[in-house]
Order: sequence, then structure tokens, then C-alpha cells
Amino acid sequence: MAEQMMQETAGKAIPAGYKQTEVGVIPEDWDVCLLKNICSSFKTGKLDANAMILDGEYRFYTCARNYYWINQYAFDDEALLISGNGANVGYIHYYKGKFNAYQRTYVLTCFSADIQFLKKQMEVNLSERIRTEVNAGNTPYITMDTLTDMMVPLPKNRQQQIAIANVLSDSDALIGALEQLIAKKQAIKSATMQQLLTGRTRLPAFALRPDGTKKGYKPSELGDIPEDWEVVPFGNTLAIRHGKNQKAVENPNGTIPILATGGQIGWADQYLWNKPSVLIGRKGTIDKPRYSDKPFWTVDTLFYSEIKDCVVPKFIFYKFCMIDWMQYNEASGVPSLNASTIERVLASLPLKEEQTAIATILSDMDNELQALTQKLEKARALKQGMMQQLLTGKIRLPLAAGA
Repeated sequence: MAEQMMQETAGKAIPAGYKQTEVGVIPEDWDVCLLKNICSSFKTGKLDANAMILDGEYRFYTCARNYYWINQYAFDDEALLISGNGANVGYIHYYKGKFNAYQRTYVLTCFSADIQFLKKQMEVNLSERIRTEVNAGNTPYITMDTLTDMMVPLPKNRQQQIAIANVLSDSDALIGALEQLIAKKQAIKSATMQQLLTGRTRLPAFALRPDGTKKGYKPSELGDIPEDWEVVPFGNTLAIRHGKNQKAVENPNGTIPILATGGQIGWADQYLWNKPSVLIGRKGTIDKPRYSDKPFWTVDTLFYSEIKDCVVPKFIFYKFCMIDWMQYNEASGVPSLNASTIERVLASLPLKEEQTAIATILSDMDNELQALTQKLEKARALKQGMMQQLLTGKIRLPLAAGA
């Protein structure tokens, strides 16, 4: 890898104040250090993963992204803990205190550089080393040498290390806060769907009879439902249609999306349907309904629906999202749905005005979640760019006088 980086920069002018190294061009006041020269203790845990208990006193780190609990500790230090194998190979935890570790978890302690800066460097460099050097069998794993011989670009000034780590930690905090907010909003939306789409909670405008008394409930094939709702098969509200082969309409300059069960797969120069529609997989992914209010083309593995004027399309979409479609799977291999099966599924429906009100509330929640998700994606992209710039010294942070 070092030879490749030297070749990539050969013939390119090196900016003033920078130098060429085994890891690329870095500032002149940075060094390239082997990790074993700035970390004097490389160990592993000794326990099996099943040593965890439910209500232990100390953290127990395995190769998972979460930590567990245990009642005895083997380490009492400030450490970086690295997953040594499995799906999360190379994932890095930081912890200071008493803890224990799984036998395939590396425990690194005793650093001569700022530990948080090294964690950020390793999150970048270790993932690259794993990509090129990981021992990939049935269970991917990394060796001790992969860690000890890792080359780390390192500012000589420890305050600069700390400053860089602090900036990136602030980015992590923002990302973490957004992730938590999105999870909270998603949970609220799920609970709201359960209440409004079943009629367990009525919106004030629809909760009372003309005489001012509160509306009640009545028994149905789906259990108790509001007295002014009805149970009908989906076939009363829509017709399920098959997608078609896209070859005749494919056009890279087209403006109509071609949709499959996994998402958009291309562009077309004409549409199959141009009205609001609920889409659901015919084969493969059959449990993730989608909604489109723009013209589209669907392939044969993705059903679309012609929705009747008696219902609100977005409301029907949300009702689809409440159903466990896997229970209607008609294949022993690749999951499969039948159009007539979908049309026979029963749904409880309010009058169209209440459908509109419920769909509007849930759509507003979706719009808020989408805006937060876009903000999270931007924050992640910004952090990625900052890591590439700060951890290589391409961008220098100003330090306080005397630092």
C-alpha cells in the first residue's frame, strides 16, 4: 500500500510545508509511526462470548457493536477495544474503567499519543487495512500484526492531536443526537399509526356523533372497530396490476423511473401508470410496500395498484404498511404474493374525510423524518470529508497561542 501511495504522488508537486511519506503527503511537523511504537500494550480478552450475564456490574466487550455485562473484570484502564472477527471486524470501542473482553477482542492500552486521535485514525486506516489484508474465510478476522504494524500519521504536537480529535468528536455527537432523534420520531410515528389506522384513537373532528356524544365501537372480522368504520377487502378499493418488462422503454435520457422491488433500476421514456399508487413486491421483497404519486414503470416482480376514487391513496398505503405480508407468502423458496390474495385481504376503513386527515398527519411525520434523515446524511458526509482532511493534515486547525 505504501508503494502504491508513493507512485500516486510521484510527479506531483508537494506543497510547501509538506513531505512525502509511506502513507502519502503529510505536514512536515507530523511523523509516521507504527502503532506498536505509540501503544505499548496489545492484548486480547480471555472469555467466551457466552460469559455475559444480564445484570452484571462491569462492561463486557465482544465483537459486537454493543457491549454486554459481566460480574468480573480483567482490565482497569483507558483502552481501545477492537473487534477481531465476524461481521463487525475492526469496529472500535473506547472505554475507561473496569471491563472484561471476549477472547477475539483486542484490547489496546498505554498510549504515548492522544487516544481519541488514534481512535479516529484507526477508524480510517484499519478499515483500509482490513479491506486489503483481512483473512477472509467463513469468519473474517484480523491478526495482531495487522494492528501492531499499522502506520499512523501523527502530529508531533499533542495539542494538535487533541484539537483534531475534539472536532471529530463533536461531529460524532451531532450524528449520534440525530440518530437518537430519528429513532424517537420513528417510534412516535409507529405508535401513531397503530392508534389512528385502527381507530383506537380518533381525531377530535371525527370522535363525536351529531348529538355530541362520543362514538363507540362495534365488533368485526378484524376485532372491534369504530362504529362508523367498515371492513372491506382491499379489492373494493384498488386493483392490483402486474409490472412489465422494461426493455422496450429503457432510455438513459428518460425521465420516468423504472422501479423494482429493491428500488429504482433505470429510466424509461414512457410510463406504465401515472396516478398515485401503492406498490408491493410480487417476488422477493414482498413485505415493504411503497407509495408513488408520480408517473413510473414497474418490472414484473413489482405489483402496482390502480386505486379507486372512493378512497385516499396515501391512506391505503399506510394500511398496507400495517400488514404482515409474509403471512401471505405463497412460495416455499423465494417469497411470492398473488394479486388476488392481496385483493382479498380485509381492511378497516373510515369515511374518506377521516382517511385524508389521518394520511395528512402521517405524511407530515414522514416529511419530518425525511428531512432529519437528509440532515443526518449530510452530517455523515461532512464528517467523512473532515476526517480525510484533518487526519492527513491537508487542513490545519488553528491552535491557541503557546499550544
